[in-house]
Amino acid sequence: MRRVLPVILLIAMLLSACGNQATTSSSFEYPTEAINIMAPASPGGGWDSTARAMQAALAATTGQTVQVYNVSGAGGTIGLAQFVNEAKGKPHELMVGGLVMVGAIQTNKAPVNLSQVTPIALLTAEAEAIVVPADSKYQTLQELIADFKANPTAISWGGGSAGGTDHILVGLIAKAVGVAPANVNYIAYSGGGEATAAILSGAVTAGVSGVSEFAEQVAAGTMRMLAVSSEERIAGIDAPTLKEAGVDVALMNWRAVFGAPDLTPEQRAAVIATIEKMHASKEWQDALSKNGWTDFFRTGDEFSTFLNNEITRIGGVLRDLGLVQ
Repeated sequence: MRRVLPVILLIAMLLSACGNQATTSSSFEYPTEAINIMAPASPGGGWDSTARAMQAALAATTGQTVQVYNVSGAGGTIGLAQFVNEAKGKPHELMVGGLVMVGAIQTNKAPVNLSQVTPIALLTAEAEAIVVPADSKYQTLQELIADFKANPTAISWGGGSAGGTDHILVGLIAKAVGVAPANVNYIAYSGGGEATAAILSGAVTAGVSGVSEFAEQVAAGTMRMLAVSSEERIAGIDAPTLKEAGVDVALMNWRAVFGAPDLTPEQRAAVIATIEKMHASKEWQDALSKNGWTDFFRTGDEFSTFLNNEITRIGGVLRDLGLVQ
């Protein structure tokens, strides 16, 4: 018995040492160097402003230098391709993206896709709005939809680029009310100013864009907001949701942050933890308030599930609209 006891103690000590070694080897300190954030669009847009808000908040919460750089073109897919090819296995490389990129990957037949990067966190979202000029005969969304169902091509919808968030929303509305999306009369404009002018002049029946794009015109009484695309009413906005108005559709123009391809589970967990601290910071919460962004925070597996569902849903709409095969 006296001989057995030391052996048992020795085995226990060895097992404890192995366990400590495993714990040490699996831990991952992060961040340990400058963080680089790609905004895959030109300066001044939504992805750029999101990246720069992250820059300030991450610098405050990590103490590291945070740099933002822009790679514009093709709905973010040029930047995505560069990120996929150059950032593999680098946890200090991040990229902002969103719903527009999901559509652009498919419409542009991009050689890369979001399955090749690491989903980290959903960050913000903005509802879309359906508006008409103040002198329009349409007082409610129900009236507009009734005419849309009766004669789809007679109703023209003005919004942003073909295959973008605005176009996708109109396609979803068409499907929900029994109109073939291929019959949608959608007129794409290159900028918000062009679309606003078209709506105000009556060149299109209705306009579609982010709620913030129309806030000034609605407040001035030159446009009437018929509905918003959020799940619930938006505080301070005098308009029902699409679902309240009888159209079973919800769509948010979301923005998110992605990590590099081929991160280890430990690296992924460390990046997510860092973004969670950023989200809780005063700097980030102030940015949400200042920019009027809706907090849409989801991380890790929850974000991955959401992303896969969005890719499937948007792909179906784009096929129905005839924009992808």
